[in-house]
Amino acid sequence: MNSKVYLRDMDTGKDEFYQLVYPEDADIEQNKISILAPIGTAILGYKVGDVIEWKVPAGVRRLKIKKILYQPEAAKEYHL
Repeated sequence: MNSKVYLRDMDTGKDEFYQLVYPEDADIEQNKISILAPIGTAILGYKVGDVIEWKVPAGVRRLKIKKILYQPEAAKEYHL
């Protein structure tokens, strides 16, 4: 929770920044996405360099994990 990541859309080449949050804290205008949103659940468990593919209404979306900017567990911050 509260992890911050940079992703690259493999089809457009566009980089995207997101912070994973609890559903009640989600705010797409601030790039805060719920862990229950499709992209939120899709990136759980992946590491830098992995490419994620999942079906969306428009087809298949492919994102590459470019960088993990912050991960509470890695920073030994276990309070939420």
